Amino acid sequence: MLIADTEDDSRVVARRRGVRAFVDRRLTGPYRLVASTALGVVVLAILGAVMGPQWDPIPLADPLDVQSTSTAITNAPALQTYPVTTNMTTVQLDGVTVQAKVSAPVGAPGLRPGVVFLHGAGTGKGATAFSEQTAAMAAAGIVTMVPDKRLDTYTTRHRDYVAMAADYARSVEVLRHWTGVDPAKVGIYAESEGAWIAPVMAADDPSLAFVILTSDPVVPPREQAAFAADNYLRNTNVPHGVFRAIPRAVGMALPGGGFEYADFDVTPYQRRMTQPVLVNYGTGDASMPIVQGAEQILRDTAIAGNGDVTVRYYAGANHGLKVDDVMAPDFLTNLSGWVLGLPQTAGAQPTVAGDQPTQEFVAAPVPEPRWLRDGDVVVGTVLAAFGLLLLAPVLVAGARVVDSWRSRRGRIGRAVHRLPAGVPLRMLLAGLAATLTVLALVWYIVSIARLALDYEHNDWVVKGGWVAVRLFGIAAVAALVVLLQRERREVERTGWGAVGVLRTVALWSVVVGSAVLLVVLAYWGVFQLGI
Repeated sequence: MLIADTEDDSRVVARRRGVRAFVDRRLTGPYRLVASTALGVVVLAILGAVMGPQWDPIPLADPLDVQSTSTAITNAPALQTYPVTTNMTTVQLDGVTVQAKVSAPVGAPGLRPGVVFLHGAGTGKGATAFSEQTAAMAAAGIVTMVPDKRLDTYTTRHRDYVAMAADYARSVEVLRHWTGVDPAKVGIYAESEGAWIAPVMAADDPSLAFVILTSDPVVPPREQAAFAADNYLRNTNVPHGVFRAIPRAVGMALPGGGFEYADFDVTPYQRRMTQPVLVNYGTGDASMPIVQGAEQILRDTAIAGNGDVTVRYYAGANHGLKVDDVMAPDFLTNLSGWVLGLPQTAGAQPTVAGDQPTQEFVAAPVPEPRWLRDGDVVVGTVLAAFGLLLLAPVLVAGARVVDSWRSRRGRIGRAVHRLPAGVPLRMLLAGLAATLTVLALVWYIVSIARLALDYEHNDWVVKGGWVAVRLFGIAAVAALVVLLQRERREVERTGWGAVGVLRTVALWSVVVGSAVLLVVLAYWGVFQLGI
């Protein structure tokens, strides 16, 4: 009986060992790889969700109804056509000079109105900017001046709109003293970025005769940038997950510092703007809050007791008030008619007219990232991760040099340090997969930015590219899992002593560097699972 019981116990133990071996083979094979990769993706998705703000813009619930489909300016005089002469002059600023182009009508009677043009972000040379507007207005009898943009104090990182207003005010003074100009009838025309500067000038100089605001952002630059990015991405039909990048990119402090002007608020200046104001928007301009902007200008000027605001919307016109590269119909005529008709045209009725504008969401303050709000930290983190990946081969090469040195001196003996078979290849694949995913994400962002700015659609890039980036990310997680599984088995079998210090550090530099890149990718939405 004792022998039989012993044999039964042996069979049970054997069966248990067989089951354990079967389970171990399954867990260390493709099943464990898939499960571990899935777990890693879920963890990264959760991290990505909690590390930064979501993007949930507020729908605009207060539409602006136009009162007439006609953009015509009531009380505007019939326009005459005069020959135009053009001269270049010098404007003395604080410590520097700029050139300015002055276009004037020839043979127009009496003293003429004048207008100084303020550049947007995309223009800078007075000789070439606003050529269509200045040609039309000068031919109608208005003296125009377009100064060069001052560039010694204007960079991507640093812009001072109050100081820029003071610079443009020098041009206003020059034009007021120009032969044939009525100094009491000199006003300003501002487009895009210039519309943040014009209200500063108007508030500081109540004697300005008028203000023309074209494609006015109105809201602070950071809010406008987020609004434009959202609109462009929607027009390009990007996947929903891509929108998470908007507050994380626009809301953070950008790398290298500067960009203080991103939060410039023009509202206090608009509330001191008492001059007649003409506001122009194109209903095809996706970069500006064309409904919200007009509403805010009307509210702010009302606070100043100024009811002389005229708003015109041009059907299908873009940011430059063009339709198919041609200036919007009636825009140039209305500009000249409104200026020449002042003060009768100051309260032109209806106040809001033209094409019906639409704006889906409100341009609002951008949520700040909770963790990675400092752009220098983001860039530093990525560079440190790449540094760890590059450090690994250096350490392995250094370990070989040390081993060779010790061998020549007979100091190695039986302790030969080396990475286990297959581990170097897995280290390479893990680091390469994480790096390629980062590069794929950068390529995708650049590609959709180009499509969005050109108002183009390409589903192969927009949707297929996003799928490809996410597949790269999953592959990077799987590569790191494979490396960690292999490393764990070898350590259990031989211990860390068989690897050596330098090779151990090399191995973990790849693990940590790859993991950090995966977390950064999660932050930018690569591993989203609807969380």
